[in-house]
Amino acid sequence: AQEFEQSRIIKFTPPDACRLELMRFRTRYNGQDLPFSVKAVVVVQGAYVELQAFINMSSTALIPTRLPSVKYCENVMIHFPVPTQWVKALWTMNLQRQKSLKAKMNRRACLGALHEVESDPIIQVSVGTAKYESAYRAVVWKIDRLPDKNSSSDHPHSLSYKLELGSDQEIPSDWYPFATVQFVVHDTCASGTEVKSLGIESDVQPQKHVVQKAFYNCQVEIEKKWIRLDGEDPDKAGNCLMQ
Repeated sequence: AQEFEQSRIIKFTPPDACRLELMRFRTRYNGQDLPFSVKAVVVVQGAYVELQAFINMSSTALIPTRLPSVKYCENVMIHFPVPTQWVKALWTMNLQRQKSLKAKMNRRACLGALHEVESDPIIQVSVGTAKYESAYRAVVWKIDRLPDKNSSSDHPHSLSYKLELGSDQEIPSDWYPFATVQFVVHDTCASGTEVKSLGIESDVQPQKHVVQKAFYNCQVEIEKKWIRLDGEDPDKAGNCLMQ
């Protein structure tokens, strides 16, 4: 701190082979379009619950990918929280051990398509991978890159999973879920802050090691829809006794 007050230069000694955070500060969002949008909805129908999530690239990102100046998103990770009561429905059993339910690739998944409810739980994604991760208590959807190399830049992507809940796995009345979206964009600086110069004792050209990228962390509200069955009152569903 004393060195900075005198010379306006930040000096630090980073630990070897470690990633560290040197500085964090708040910045005001200027209202520019994000590279893509995420919409998620939970549909409840009787004992069945289905989560549907859709990714759409924004108009500013719809540029031919052959241009070298095109910016794309990497390490996209979306967390969909799962109530504790539902965790058992997201695990499958085999002869050796209990394991997390993983996604099945389904590139033909249609945006907004309604499927018949299945008794077996299944996770489907049109791109990337997804599975329940107990460390986050959420279904985590991971995508290496957006726009995807194997599809057109304006092609929407989707995730869906269906669960059949038991009598002890009702929907919490106080559950207001938010999906957490994280991704990285290279050659971008959301705050407008730039590194003008960098000095390293062992290198005469340290600028070549400077990489500019922005880490985004957003929250998206998950919409809840209740499809009533004959004679069902969702307002009184939480008062049912366990059978």
